[in-house]
Amino acid sequence: MARLDILAHELRSPVAALDAIAAAYGTADAATRSRLVEIACAAGSNIDRLLADTELTSLRVGRVDVSRLVSDVVETAALVGATVVLRAETGLVVAGDTARLRQALVNLIDNAIGHSPAGGTVTVTARRIGASVAIAVIDEGDGIGPDDLERIFDEGVRLTTTRPGSGLGLAVVREIAAVHGGLVEVESSEGQGATFTLVLQGAFAED
Repeated sequence: MARLDILAHELRSPVAALDAIAAAYGTADAATRSRLVEIACAAGSNIDRLLADTELTSLRVGRVDVSRLVSDVVETAALVGATVVLRAETGLVVAGDTARLRQALVNLIDNAIGHSPAGGTVTVTARRIGASVAIAVIDEGDGIGPDDLERIFDEGVRLTTTRPGSGLGLAVVREIAAVHGGLVEVESSEGQGATFTLVLQGAFAED
């Protein structure tokens, strides 16, 4: 999955983050400014990776601090005005590609925000389950009917036309999960919101 429409879709979030950082920087205190610079550097690195290496199945595998990664993505989402609550265990580490996993998490959180009502809260959890790490993103949206659960990760599928979207984000998540030897699951029912869970294999204790 390496096309211009995928690239355009994936660039939107880091560009939006840089815009939000620029808006917040002027009135921030010194400590906050330092943190904003860190987030901006991460967004810039993400953009550089996307432009240099557009193929989602291309991995640069290393140790991924999942606890820190999830925290960074949630903090970035908050900068653009979203209400996202994080409940994550510390010391979660897997073998993987930090930039690709960041893409997957951003897409899951953006999807949850987009399907939540105005003023709604998105909850993100991260925990170790045996030799795996499970990251769940929970929204307060309208939920997904049983017939649509089977096709929600298919490229181009959109369950509503009342919100902007391309139907690419969840397909990107599935491909990134698969190339990591993991998977992404969804649990939902109509009117009850949805929980998307990214499961990553090969977790090990942090040194």
